[in-house]
Amino acid sequence: MNKLFLILNFLLLSTLVSQAQLKDYPNLNVPDHTPMMNNTWEIIDKMMYKVSTEGNKKVYTPHYPPELKRLENKVVDLPGYIVPLNSGRNHSTFMLSVLPIAQCQFCGSNGIPPMVEIFMKKGSIKYTEEPIKIKGKMKFNPEPLKGNAEIQIVDAELIH
Repeated sequence: MNKLFLILNFLLLSTLVSQAQLKDYPNLNVPDHTPMMNNTWEIIDKMMYKVSTEGNKKVYTPHYPPELKRLENKVVDLPGYIVPLNSGRNHSTFMLSVLPIAQCQFCGSNGIPPMVEIFMKKGSIKYTEEPIKIKGKMKFNPEPLKGNAEIQIVDAELIH
């Protein structure tokens, strides 16, 4: 019983010390995990999946609500964070997420954040942990199970 009491006190004390250290050092480089949501991301986040069964397998087919369908083939601006698909510093194709990749350890605890696949118009951009802003044409991938994301931004250009 005494050991349990000591362990609980240690955990409480270490939590309080950690919180105090963050208050004492406001210049610590603790990443901001505020989602980069805007109206376009809100609409993208409404995409759902229709679930059907083929044999013994469940098949998930993307369902694009009318509000999202209206954005197909339209040029949109999206702020977000680069999620690389390949190793390296420069990327011409990558995922764009509303949350930074450092937040991935928390994915699933409050749902999976919306992401889109980006195809740069020219060249590539250097990976950064800072948010970026992309402008490009929204396309839907009719067969995401064969590869690539359900929602794509093609002919993308870096705005910021």
